[in-house]
Amino acid sequence: MAPILYSYRRCPYAMRARMALIYAGIDVEHREIDLRNKPRSMLMASPKGTVPVLCMGEQVLDQSVDIMSWAIKQSDPAGWGNVDDAVAQYWIEKNDGPFKLLLDQYKYPNRFPMLNPETVLNEALQIMLIPMEQALQNSKYLSGDKMTWVDVAIFPFIRQFSMVDAKTFEELPIPAVKAWLTQHLDSDLFNSVMQKHPVWLD
Repeated sequence: MAPILYSYRRCPYAMRARMALIYAGIDVEHREIDLRNKPRSMLMASPKGTVPVLCMGEQVLDQSVDIMSWAIKQSDPAGWGNVDDAVAQYWIEKNDGPFKLLLDQYKYPNRFPMLNPETVLNEALQIMLIPMEQALQNSKYLSGDKMTWVDVAIFPFIRQFSMVDAKTFEELPIPAVKAWLTQHLDSDLFNSVMQKHPVWLD
């Protein structure tokens, strides 16, 4: 029986999990959720109530990085797993920690009326986008000249950030980041995980 994946199309965490599963050639039963009406079966498997959730019988993975890691252990045709652990940890902690907080502040300014969007943008540049630019000026990907799971894990968040104010993003002095982002946006892998699914109900 195929593993069950609870997902939400636009969620960056779910996006990176889907990309890893498709890359590894793992068939799943895709269950697209409604965030306002989460299925009881998902909440029973993972009470924290966020996607992605991958159910394999008794085993449940409800952290996107864990799902990526599991998928790559099953099959890794292009060597996504060949990345130094310290390098991976550096980028994932930076992305999933301070940058994700800034992304939310930038994307939802009405939730953070006390913050200046321009200040938030500048902080995001200093914390994430400029370090990425420096890395990508020296190599094609974040950890060298071959793509790894780290690039794929971070891409959906940079994509989301770039869409908040596309004109402003286009004007930022980060040409290597933009080229890296475009490569992912144009990839067959990304486009294959963005197909629409009907909402799944228990």
